[in-house]
Amino acid sequence: MHKYQLPPAAEKALRFEQVELPNGLVIRLLPMPEYGAVHTIYGTHFGSINRAFEQGGKSVVLPAGTAHFMEHKMFENADGVDAFTLFGETGASSNAYTGFDRTSYIFTATDQLERNLDILLSFVGHPHFTKATVQKEQGIIGQEIGMYEDNPDARSLFGMMECLYHNHPVRDDIAGTVASIAEITPEILYACADAFYNPGNMVLAAAGNLTMKQLLAAVERAGLPAERAPATKRVFPAEPDTVATPRVAIEMPVAMPLFCLGFKEAPVQGSTTKTEVVCDLLCEMLCGDTSTLYRRLYDEGLVQPGFGGEFGCYDGCLQFIFSGESRQPEAVREAIFAEIARQRAEGMDAGQFDICKRMMYGEAIADLESVERVASVLSSSYFRGRTPAEELAVIAAVTLADVEEALHTMLQEDRSAFHLVNPVSE
Repeated sequence: MHKYQLPPAAEKALRFEQVELPNGLVIRLLPMPEYGAVHTIYGTHFGSINRAFEQGGKSVVLPAGTAHFMEHKMFENADGVDAFTLFGETGASSNAYTGFDRTSYIFTATDQLERNLDILLSFVGHPHFTKATVQKEQGIIGQEIGMYEDNPDARSLFGMMECLYHNHPVRDDIAGTVASIAEITPEILYACADAFYNPGNMVLAAAGNLTMKQLLAAVERAGLPAERAPATKRVFPAEPDTVATPRVAIEMPVAMPLFCLGFKEAPVQGSTTKTEVVCDLLCEMLCGDTSTLYRRLYDEGLVQPGFGGEFGCYDGCLQFIFSGESRQPEAVREAIFAEIARQRAEGMDAGQFDICKRMMYGEAIADLESVERVASVLSSSYFRGRTPAEELAVIAAVTLADVEEALHTMLQEDRSAFHLVNPVSE
């Protein structure tokens, strides 16, 4: 990896163990016996953007929020027992979350590992849905959706996604709407379980004081399907190149305007590793903490410390979002456009590129030095179709020319949108 040196802990992490079972389940483990804790993630490649699929000759279209709804229901069994209660009895810490393209079920524990693995695999591996429990959950999640609707940051993010996309499901809130989740039935949930919660669509990733033998024994005890399920074809609607709505402004009870400047890019075909690295570097070099633009806008009082940029790269979509708080959001918008134009014309700073690249490499190394981060990296990299070593190799090999080439094709003003959350007018 050229001049980039790996510390011993990172070198060890790159030599993780992996087993793929006949049913397609992939198990990734980094034994870390020197640590007292174990962190385990059981994840599925099923998130909020997976709204239509075909399996076994049958086509299914899902209401918005189905993946998130599934997450809530997967931790309750046929006896009405909640998995969080059982994890609590063992002293384990547990959680679950749904993103745009995956759902993950997690626990961290220091003892009773077999018991905790059994809880995780039995609940997620053997779903149980009834009309009554689905109706009950619709009320609970409906209240959660109401909280999101009152959250300015959430309204700003998904308002921007609605501006950028005409049809792609990334434009819809991960939790859905009260109306959309009202359409969810046990039959829909069982169809999703067959399509996305089969072992061939999942990964069991762990790090800490345990062995592959323990993980394999837990999987055997769980009684998961022995054979690989039929392939599921994910279906996405056609999406135009243009943005859906160039500008939207809403009012909410905020002290200062929230702004989002978004750019809609062409979706990536094939491996996304290099594109993700380049996009990350673009964000840092344009408005990261070390950038000239960030310092100038902050010194002039135009932005607050939370100002920054991020990108999202998922099936069928890629976007940049620059966001923050400002009393002069229009001035910030114009400053970002001007900085993009300046760096295109003058070239990007080689010294800043080196700093940003080293920071990215260092952060990737840091992710390999704790049980929580290692398990997360093993899981997320699997769903991206790569290994942590491949990710590090791409970071080490990326060049300033790669980032400059992307800058000349991406972040075009005619594919941008601006979303504002303004204080309520008096």
